[in-house]
Amino acid sequence: MGRHRRPDIWWTLAWFDIVLRYRRSLLGPLWLTLSMGIMIGGMGPLYSGLFGTELSRFFPHLALGVIFWGFFSNIVTDACHSFVNSAHYLKQGYFPITLFVWRGLSRNIIQFGHQIVLYVPVALWAGISLSWHALLFVPAFLLLIINAHAVGLVLGLVCTRFRDVTQIVTSMMQMLMFLTPVFWLPENLPGRARYVLWNPLAQMLDLLRTPLMGGIPDLHHWLAIAGWTVVSVVCASLLFIKYRRRVVYWL
Repeated sequence: MGRHRRPDIWWTLAWFDIVLRYRRSLLGPLWLTLSMGIMIGGMGPLYSGLFGTELSRFFPHLALGVIFWGFFSNIVTDACHSFVNSAHYLKQGYFPITLFVWRGLSRNIIQFGHQIVLYVPVALWAGISLSWHALLFVPAFLLLIINAHAVGLVLGLVCTRFRDVTQIVTSMMQMLMFLTPVFWLPENLPGRARYVLWNPLAQMLDLLRTPLMGGIPDLHHWLAIAGWTVVSVVCASLLFIKYRRRVVYWL
């Protein structure tokens, strides 16, 4: 079986990255949970007061928004560096480049697993009752993984060839954080500003967050993300086929 099809290699490398980051730390990866919990706990009452929204309604929205946005942002940032940071492996010529896209994605899934548990006490405190609609989170998360892999390939290739693109992508993600309903409620937007919800990250966030809050995502968001997935997979496949052998020469 090819190395790019060996999940044990992805997960071993990803877990090794986490262990190295928190080596000699008392709590280890639990710092991921603690730091995110402190941020959510501090922002919840503040932003609820600023927006004049009841805390029990706003807190779950904010918690999921911050957790998922951190996941999105880390995936994109890591994708820009996936090949550059793995140059010493790639120059040996033994590993396919897709392995390092999955390595970064696996590392972010591990970090996400440490952080999503924070939503459990928030949901219990807010009295959110989940139904079978919560299972819609599963196909939404699968769509996210497919898109993350495609975007990882595209950004990995482009940012390896043109290093300045990494800075452009980082700036765009900072801007998109405020154009995506992470800290604010979509219904608070005036009608003329609702175009910001066409942002694919806003639509993906709705697919992931709404089922965990007891609701059903809008159908047009499913259709939009399905279309976006097809486009991203096709673009990633074409770039991968054409440029995969040039990555080593760009490093």
